[in-house]
Amino acid sequence: MRENTRLGSRLRAAVSGEVMGDAATRGRYATDASIYQMIPEVVVIPRSEEDVLAAMQVAREEEVPILPRGGGTSQCGQTVNRAVVLDNTRHLNSILDIDTENLTARVQPGLVLDELNRALKPHGLWFPVDPSTASRCTLGGMAANNSSGGKSLRFGIMRDNVRAISAILPDGTRARFNGAAPEPGAYADLVADMRALGHREADEIDARFPKVQRRVGGYNIDALVGNDVNMAHLLVGSEGTLAYFTEIELSLAHLPGEKVTGVCHFPTFYAAMDAAQHLVKLNPQGVELIDDTMIGLGRDIPLFRKTIEAFVEGDPAALLLVEFAEGSADGNAAKLIELSQLMGDLGFTFTGTGQAWGGVVNVIDNALQGAIAEYRKSGLNVMMSMKEAGKPISFVEDCAVALPDLAEYTQGLTDIFARHGTKGTWYAHASVGCLHVRPVLNMRQDKDVQTMRAIAEEAFDLVKHYKGSHSGEHGDGIVRSEFHEKMFGKRIVSAFEEVKARFDPHGVMNPGKIVHAPAMDDRRVFRYGPNYEVPEFETALDWSAWPGAAGGFQGAVEMCNNNGACRKLKGGVMCPSFRATRNERDATRGRANTLRFAISGQMPGGLTSDAMADTMKYCVSCKGCRRECPTGVDMARMKIEVLAARRRENGLTLADKLVGYLPRYAPYAARVARLMNLRNRIGPVRKLTESITGISHRRDVPVWSSTPFRDDEAQDADAQVLLFADVFNRYFEPENLRAALRVLRAAGLRVAVAKDNSGRALDCGRTLLAVGCVDEARAEARRVIGATRDAVARGIPVVGLEPSSILTFRDEFLALCPGPEADALAAATHTFEEFLAKRADLPMKSLDQLIYVHGHCHQKAQDAVTPMLDLLKRIPGADVTLIESSCCGMAGAFGYAPETIDVSLKMANLDLFPALEAAPTGAIIVADGTSCRHQIADGTPRRAIHVARLLDMALSE
Repeated sequence: MRENTRLGSRLRAAVSGEVMGDAATRGRYATDASIYQMIPEVVVIPRSEEDVLAAMQVAREEEVPILPRGGGTSQCGQTVNRAVVLDNTRHLNSILDIDTENLTARVQPGLVLDELNRALKPHGLWFPVDPSTASRCTLGGMAANNSSGGKSLRFGIMRDNVRAISAILPDGTRARFNGAAPEPGAYADLVADMRALGHREADEIDARFPKVQRRVGGYNIDALVGNDVNMAHLLVGSEGTLAYFTEIELSLAHLPGEKVTGVCHFPTFYAAMDAAQHLVKLNPQGVELIDDTMIGLGRDIPLFRKTIEAFVEGDPAALLLVEFAEGSADGNAAKLIELSQLMGDLGFTFTGTGQAWGGVVNVIDNALQGAIAEYRKSGLNVMMSMKEAGKPISFVEDCAVALPDLAEYTQGLTDIFARHGTKGTWYAHASVGCLHVRPVLNMRQDKDVQTMRAIAEEAFDLVKHYKGSHSGEHGDGIVRSEFHEKMFGKRIVSAFEEVKARFDPHGVMNPGKIVHAPAMDDRRVFRYGPNYEVPEFETALDWSAWPGAAGGFQGAVEMCNNNGACRKLKGGVMCPSFRATRNERDATRGRANTLRFAISGQMPGGLTSDAMADTMKYCVSCKGCRRECPTGVDMARMKIEVLAARRRENGLTLADKLVGYLPRYAPYAARVARLMNLRNRIGPVRKLTESITGISHRRDVPVWSSTPFRDDEAQDADAQVLLFADVFNRYFEPENLRAALRVLRAAGLRVAVAKDNSGRALDCGRTLLAVGCVDEARAEARRVIGATRDAVARGIPVVGLEPSSILTFRDEFLALCPGPEADALAAATHTFEEFLAKRADLPMKSLDQLIYVHGHCHQKAQDAVTPMLDLLKRIPGADVTLIESSCCGMAGAFGYAPETIDVSLKMANLDLFPALEAAPTGAIIVADGTSCRHQIADGTPRRAIHVARLLDMALSE
């Protein structure tokens, strides 16, 4: 993986954007959401079209291919190549124009779809092509892949919604591809040649191209037939092989208004597939499939469990989500009645048994419909959440057939899988006969690769039998391009090659896609190639829930399927550092890929390398990925492994020791609190100590209390609650613990502080884990487990105030000290709000206050924010608003370090600070996290308080 130094040097001289040729960066761009991997020559982050032109010129002269890249979510290998990768997402992501009168928008290729729709929503508009990856896929990538989505039954696919494309041709020529007659010149000559090809091949196109809406395989040479030719439609679906898109003009639609969903339950998968042809006659917006495998996996994922419970009745073999948007509540209600009647006519009722069981669950609530849509959109990642070595593999992913053939086709495909000893997972677009199906295979094994090949051959023969499309949504890439001759015939493939040669005679634009492709089962271009191996090594934590080397750490890392849900820019928590930097390195996916390269010997230095440390630098251990990554990649826990490996090799710096051993020296520091607090008041001391302590002079440090909380403040006999006093509230804000005691006692509870006989306060080990001191953290965990053992055995709950501390009992303790005692403590552990929310006997007076709540990331990761909101809403007169924000950005020591303070503040300025600025002056700000309160105090005029303080204020006198 040596850098092409000549190429890199020339590119650095030619472009103003970043040029990266290091092993870690190239590894991060070597994969997409497919099974393939090819190491790029160099990665360029262009700042302008001029950068793109310059990079393309250098690549031409150096005879190196060019690969335009968006979100990198392609599932067929479109965005992997040994090329100069141009990442459009960082800078070339603007909305150039929105024309509300003519319903058009012009955008740059790196713009994410959800960002466009957020800008369109105030105008009552949206872009109606809605792939499941809308939170991270780019418009350029969508045009290149000819994307579609769940609403294509009504709104069509990408080709139907692109009006024009401005592009740079491989020789550097600029052209605007549209339906207008061109001015004389090179572009006009190109148009004439393409139209001549269309005229010549019209009969063959009519005979060979499938007559289904979801046909995206090959080049769209059918767009060249007839008089109404829009040249942009030839570029749509070309997968970066013909030109670099600089601007895309899109057709917009009015927002559909209120929607309703009828969830149709079926006793067998075949019955669901057979019913689809009848359900579409009701003219729904879409009909989406969820099979029993996806339901079962979703029930095991915390993010989706409650949603599934809300809309799934019993144990169906398959669900069809039928969505209507009729423009009025009455119209929607009438459609749901028609749907129930039709299901009854088809023989399905919830009172029936066997083959007659089934029916419709009506979903009218907007929030639940949104949750169901997110669950369905996460279908791929849900399927990939299987922890075994085999995974659902995409290669016959999205074939499409006519609806009358759907049931027989899916049964035939199921039979093919069974003959080869596997099964498929099914979901997606029943309304257009395009179902995403993935047989479960292990791509590390030659026999499973051979099985993949055999299944592909038989599956595409089956598709051809039903006159369907072998590529119905996700394009061709490496996985399907070689099958074009089987599906279209030799003459059409020859026409595809002619198109490629006319546009790109030297083959510099993303070669090997659509034409002249490698074999789809060539392991030399696999992510897990023939020489892929992870050696055994000792880990610091328990990873036994996953397969593979290093006690399962390999399997945990490889759970990342590269689908890129961590690259979303709004909603939820993950990944806050990516949202701030837009750097692939700083997404969970980027870190997981770097980890995979490190443990498999593909990156020099492995886990302890500087490149690995740099990759983890901006991970704030927010645990957003723990909850929101549907495949369960827990990067916060993986970061602990990296820190532990680095610590074993390099030891600790003084700054590390100040963080890690805070609980050890805190009792002594508190005795000289006034002296310790001088640092904040003396500017020269702040600057002088920055390099020594690792704390930026721009930050105030937490103020030490001269009256820290003591264990003997609460040791009630026969206690009903065991209170864990964390180091942060104990020594910096003891008033929070004292307020919590008053609240618990007001609820009629006897309280004891958890302690042991060592004379040293109990510690959760959080600060030790933050610097990789895993063995010391394990010792602290054992102390806590031992000190709480008897109380837990008697059914006494353990309650804490600081989320990052108390929730360690439910998370890291299970990896530090796996076993029944840790499990029992985890089950007995509650945040302060979780515990009180279950009690109805807390006397409170009216406050009549606006209350704004910022949830700590670990609360969000463990679904502990809702209990806090429920509890606060019980205060008479309280008007409670949850601030929709990601991580506050402080994240323990992260926000204090000189090298990370700017990113810390940038994270806060994305959502949290603007929300606080917009909040009314007199509103109470609640934030349970010590770090969160300090970030708010440092970055705004506001002061936040712990919920215990607010409840104490609300206690009846």
